Amino acid sequence: MLGRVVPWSLPIGWEREDLGPLGRFHLQYCDWVRSETISPELRLRVLSDWVDRCEGGVGWGPAPISWRVFVWLKLLTTPGALPDDAAARLVPSLADQLATLAANVETHLLANHYLSNLLALVAGGVALRGSESARWLRHAPALIAELDEEFPADGAHYERSPMYHSELLERVLDLLNLVRGQPERAPEGLEAALVACAARARRALRIWTHPDGRIALFSDSALGMTAEPSDLHRYAETLGVSEGADEPVGVLGSAGFVRLAAGPYTLIGSVGGPAPPYQPGHAHCDGLSFELSVGPVRVVTDTGVFEYARGARRDRSRATTSHATLEIEGAEQAEFWAAHRIGGRPQVDLEVATPGVRAVASCRGWATPDLVHRRRFEVEAGTLRVSDALSRPAAVVATLPLAPGLEPELAGSRARVPLGDTGVLEIELPAGLRWRQERSPYFPSYGREEMRWSLVGESSHSNGGVFDFRVSRVGIEHAE
Repeated sequence: MLGRVVPWSLPIGWEREDLGPLGRFHLQYCDWVRSETISPELRLRVLSDWVDRCEGGVGWGPAPISWRVFVWLKLLTTPGALPDDAAARLVPSLADQLATLAANVETHLLANHYLSNLLALVAGGVALRGSESARWLRHAPALIAELDEEFPADGAHYERSPMYHSELLERVLDLLNLVRGQPERAPEGLEAALVACAARARRALRIWTHPDGRIALFSDSALGMTAEPSDLHRYAETLGVSEGADEPVGVLGSAGFVRLAAGPYTLIGSVGGPAPPYQPGHAHCDGLSFELSVGPVRVVTDTGVFEYARGARRDRSRATTSHATLEIEGAEQAEFWAAHRIGGRPQVDLEVATPGVRAVASCRGWATPDLVHRRRFEVEAGTLRVSDALSRPAAVVATLPLAPGLEPELAGSRARVPLGDTGVLEIELPAGLRWRQERSPYFPSYGREEMRWSLVGESSHSNGGVFDFRVSRVGIEHAE
C-alpha cells in the first residue's frame, strides 16, 4: 500500500498513525481487501471488523466513504467475492455511510472530491433499496452536470492528472455497470451521460498513455494507484462503451496537453497551466514540460509524487526544476504554499498545434509576467526537436530528468543515452548553457523514491536554445 508492505491482522488498527494521512485514507478505502490472496470469508471478517470498530474518525469523512462505497458494492455484486450472508451484515452499514455522505458533500472542495461524492451517492441509490435511496438518486442531475464540467469536450479530467482521470473513469464505468444491472432504478438521462463521459475519457486516456501501456506522471500522478489503461479500455468495451468514430488527434485543448508521435518518438507535452482555477491543488510547475518515450522505453520523465504531506519531498515533486522545462530568473512558475495551495499562477497557452506533428506554446511565470517563454515541439521520423525562445535574455536552469536506470554520457553540450536493444539516443543540448549531470529523486509511486540522472543546463543570460534528439541505431518502430 502506497509503496509499502503493511502487515496486518485482525483486529485491524484502522487509525494507525504510522501510515500518515494518505495511508490511513487508503487503509479505510478497503480496496486492498479485494486482493485475490484474501478469501471471501476473511474479506467479510475484515469488513465486519470495520463495521464493529469504526464508529467515527477518518473513515467517516466524505472522501473515504465515497471510495469505500464502490469497493463494498463491487464485492457485494461480484459472485463469490463474499459469503452469501454478507449483505445482511454490510448493507445496513453501507446505508449509514451514504446517509453520512449525503449530509457532508464536499462542496467546499469541489473538483474530484465533489464528483466522487455524487458518483457514490447515485451508486447507492441505484444499488440499494430503502427509504433513503430516492433521496440519494436526486443527486443525479448534479452528477450529470458535474461530469460535463469535469470531463469537457476533449475528455480529459480538468485537474490535468492522468491518475485522477483514470480513477474517476473507473468509477464512471462502475456506476454504468450498476445502472445496466438495474436500469429501472436509473434517473432519466443518467445512462446516456455516463456512456458519453466514458467514451470521451477513453479518448483522452490514449493521449496520456505511453507506449509501455502506462500513464504519464503529470500533476499529482503515480503509477500503480489506479487500474491500468488497458484494463480500463477492456472494462469499457465489456460495457459497450466505444471511443466514438473519431480517432484521437493528439490534442487535449481544454486540459492543455499534446501528443506527438513519429518514428520511434512519442512525446507528451504539458501546454496548460494549473487547473481548474478554483481548485488547482494537484497542479505542479510543469508548464511546457514533456515526457518522452523512444520505442517502448521511457527516456524523459516527470518526477511523480511521493506523498501529500507538507515537506521537502512534496515541494520537490512540484518544483519547476523537477520537470523537463525551464526555470527562469530563479523563480517557480507558480506560487506554491502548503501541500495543495497555489497563489500566483503562470499563464500557459497553446498557440499552434498540428496534430501529432508540431505544437507551439508559451508560458509567463507568476513572478516574471513580463517575460514570455515560448517552446516549439516538432517530431519527424528521424528527429525530435524542442526549441526554446525567451522574449528577453534571462537567467535560466534547463532540466532534462531521465528515467531511472538510464546512464547518460555527457560531453559538453552533447549527450548519449544507451537504450539497450532500442538503440542509442543522441541529444544535442542548447550550446549556450553549461551542462552537468546530477542525481535527482524520482517518485514513480506513492512512498517510493528512486535516484536517477538529470541533465541540467544553466546560464545567467540566455535567449533560449534547441534540443535535438536522434536515435543513432535505426530499425525500431514507434510502439502504440
